[in-house]
Amino acid sequence: MDSPPTPSFQPQYRHSGESRNPETPANHRRIYPLSPRDLTEEQIAVTFAMTSRSPEPFDEIARRVTEESAASFNERWVVGYGHASVAEHAVLHLAVENVSRLACDTLEDNRLASYTEKSSRYQVIDPDSFHVPQELDSSPALRETYVTACRNLFTTYHQLLDGVFDHLGRTSPQRENERDSAYNLRLRRLATDACRAILPAATLTNVGVTANARTLEHAITKLMSSVLQEERDIGMELREQGRSITPTLVKYADHNPYLAGLQASSDDMHSGADANLETSVALLDYDRDAPQKVAAALLFRNGGSYSEALAQSAALSEEDRLALIHDAVRSIGPHDPAPREFELVGYTFEFTFDYGALREFRRHRMQTYLSQSLTTANGYHVPNLIWDAGLEPLFDSAISGADSVFDELKSTCGGPALAQYLVTHSHYQRVLSRLSLRECYHLFKLRASLQAHEAIRLPIIEALRLAVDVQPELFRYLPLRNAPDWWPFTGRSSPV
Repeated sequence: MDSPPTPSFQPQYRHSGESRNPETPANHRRIYPLSPRDLTEEQIAVTFAMTSRSPEPFDEIARRVTEESAASFNERWVVGYGHASVAEHAVLHLAVENVSRLACDTLEDNRLASYTEKSSRYQVIDPDSFHVPQELDSSPALRETYVTACRNLFTTYHQLLDGVFDHLGRTSPQRENERDSAYNLRLRRLATDACRAILPAATLTNVGVTANARTLEHAITKLMSSVLQEERDIGMELREQGRSITPTLVKYADHNPYLAGLQASSDDMHSGADANLETSVALLDYDRDAPQKVAAALLFRNGGSYSEALAQSAALSEEDRLALIHDAVRSIGPHDPAPREFELVGYTFEFTFDYGALREFRRHRMQTYLSQSLTTANGYHVPNLIWDAGLEPLFDSAISGADSVFDELKSTCGGPALAQYLVTHSHYQRVLSRLSLRECYHLFKLRASLQAHEAIRLPIIEALRLAVDVQPELFRYLPLRNAPDWWPFTGRSSPV
């Protein structure tokens, strides 16, 4: 369907050739904001939508749009006729507090939104900051077992913090001219970064969400279709708050039987143990004719059909084909994106990350990733600082207790979905990822640097090695901040 007609409340517009001001030419460029302080988000959405059929300037349209007429327009054209793109002009900023990390994962599982979450790398988490599922209210004994397991994980977390901080005080001397406050903060950050690995997915977090109404409606629908009560409740609360800002644009977000059925079938097929992980990264597939395709995409810029560009690329020598690709990225800077043509080819990886690293990895939402339900079956990782401090037995004991309650929940009324709350940030999880060459440039630059957390940095460096092994020339000009010692190219980065 074409763009929506302008609403019935449209005023009698002047002829499009008439200027809005006698002293200002009709084609004079104007760039200006429509402020949410003056207009509601629904009014802004309607104002932008009306320009498809109206010659009026935006500010003149806006002066004629009332809240009532904006709602009427959205009811008819967005809801009734499916012009959902109109809702993308209404932007909402929502503060979401004290939700589990598990539920936050579902909320953040949308490409076209922005999220800023409370960081466990820089904050000490309070002992009672964990979610207790409402589903356990009908089983008091099981609920108590669950609460005890969470309390044990948080007690261990604080014990580990004290032990690691003491260890760092003995082994990491204060730097010259480093103030006491700065020294203590540095040690504290190292300690919190390591010890957060023991925290469960039930840990409470806060997240700021910025999304347009169309994306928010999808997120709400997904949450309200969840098998978990917490996520359904979050969806309902988001819907109510969204309605207070854009009454019509998120009005019909609701439980979706199709999405609910997909989740239920996933739980039914949940597999058993998989404790023998031989590698953290596997390259499963890649475009073997990637150089030819990328060169053809670059040639396509010059005109003609893609099939002609592909034939032209195939006729080039390998040297000329690579020269064409290299010219496109030879001068790429550390913050520049790779050309869009690089999206035509890609790589399929299977990663094994601990849950903490997985949460960071999924922030790269331009990739296509397929996650499994969280599990304890793949084993777990003990951070190096905890080993060095001699606290590994304490860590292992707490993990063992969580594993036991996970198995109990999984086999009783809770099922695999509810058991996920007991998975810690140190437990390994599998994820399937399809990365375009363009996204590889972004991911490898960011996560292979020394600033990245080790739990995600090392698997990403291995993925980079696998990709370079099969198609080195596509990565010759990848601007790494810190290159691994095996990096085959020189002059592009400083080695680790």
